[in-house]
Amino acid sequence: MKNTSDILIVGGGLNGPALALALAQTGHSVTLIDALPRDLRDDDAFDGRSYALALASQRLVDQIGVWSQVADKAQPMLDIKVTDGRVGQGPSPFFMHFDHAEIEDGPMGYMIEDRYLRRALRSAMEDNAAITLVDEQTVVAQQVDTSGVTVTLASGDTLRAGMIVGADGRRSGTAARAGIKRTGWDYGQTALVCAIQHEKPHHGVAHQFFMPPGPLAILPLPGNRSSIVWSERSSTAQSIQALGEADYLTALRPRFGDFLGEISLAGDRFTYPLNLTLANALVSDRLALVGDAAHGVHPIAGQGLNAGLRDVGALAEVLTEAKRRGEDIASPLVLARYQQWRRFDTASLAAATDMFNRLFSSDNPLLRLGRDIGMGVVGAIPGLRQNFIREAAGLTGDLPRLLEGRAI
Repeated sequence: MKNTSDILIVGGGLNGPALALALAQTGHSVTLIDALPRDLRDDDAFDGRSYALALASQRLVDQIGVWSQVADKAQPMLDIKVTDGRVGQGPSPFFMHFDHAEIEDGPMGYMIEDRYLRRALRSAMEDNAAITLVDEQTVVAQQVDTSGVTVTLASGDTLRAGMIVGADGRRSGTAARAGIKRTGWDYGQTALVCAIQHEKPHHGVAHQFFMPPGPLAILPLPGNRSSIVWSERSSTAQSIQALGEADYLTALRPRFGDFLGEISLAGDRFTYPLNLTLANALVSDRLALVGDAAHGVHPIAGQGLNAGLRDVGALAEVLTEAKRRGEDIASPLVLARYQQWRRFDTASLAAATDMFNRLFSSDNPLLRLGRDIGMGVVGAIPGLRQNFIREAAGLTGDLPRLLEGRAI
C-alpha cells in the first residue's frame, strides 16, 4: 500500500493538534484521528476546564499560528504564591512568592480555558491543507512494516503513513498495541476540578496551598474568576463531588479562605483520579509517543500540558531536521534522538512531582517543619527564587526552538 500521509497522529485533544500544526508548517503531510465527534470539539460552552500554559508553551502556541486567536481570552499569571497549612487554620508563616518582574521575559504563563484553546487548534487544522482530519473514529489495529504503518479503524477503513504518533492519553492504545509497557502507581487521591466566580479581583496571582490530604491550586482566569484544582483522598473527593452546589462550596470555603470574598461555582464540576504512569519507552518501530501517552504525572505543579508541548516541540524539530537531511523520519536512529532528548526531562518531572506530592501530602511534624523552612529559604534568596520562576515559566533545560519562540 502507498502511504497516504507522512505521519498519522492518534488523539485529538491538545497535544495531537499542536503537533499536527507544527509538522504541517514544516512540510509534512499529517492525518489526525480523533475519537470524539466534531460537534463536541466545537462546543462553545464553558465546562470549567482550564490550563496553565507556561511562557515557553505560549511561545509554541504562537509559533504554530494559534495564539493570536486566543490571546484576548487568556489571563497572564503575574505572581505565584505557595503556602502550607491545614484545613480551616490558614497558611503557615513560611511561604514562597514568585513575581514575574524578577525575570525579563514577561508573565510566567497564561491561564486559558479549554474551550478557546481546543477550538482555535481545531480551526487552524481545518484551514491547513496539509492536515487531514478523521473524526469520530478509533484505531483498533496497527501494523508496522519496513516502509510504513497501517492502521485499521473501527469503521473497517484503513489508513497508512510513514509513522504513527500516539497522543491518545494515559491509557494509550497506540502504546499498548506496540507492546510498550507502563510503570506507575495510584496516589489514592482524586482531583476535584471546577471554576469559581469570586467577589474580589485576583490580580493575576496563582496560589498553591499544600494541605495534608493534597494540594489546592487557585489559578486566575479573566475577570473575577479562578480555576480550582483541589486534590483530596479519593473517598473524600467522591463524597464531596456527590454534594449539591451549596454543600460543595461549604466544603471548599475552609480550604479556599476568604481572601477573594464571596465565591460561587461557574461551570461544571469534574473529578480525575490521580496516578503516575510512565511509558517504558517513548518510541518503537515507526512510532513515537507524546503527552500523557508518554508520561502522566500528578498535577501538583500544573505541568502536564506543558510537558506534552515540550514533547511536541522536540518531536517536530527532530522529524523536520531529519526530513531536511533526506533521512527516513521514522528510522530507529531518528526516533532515538527524540527519546534521548525527552527521556531525562520527563523522568525528572515525574520524580519531582511524585516527591513533592509525598512530601507535602503529609502531616508529619518533622516533614512540616522541614518543608516550611525550605520554603522560607527559597523565598528569601533571590537567586533561588529566580531559578524557580524560570522553571515555572518553562524556560529551563534544553528547549526546542518552538518553545524559545523560534521557527524550526
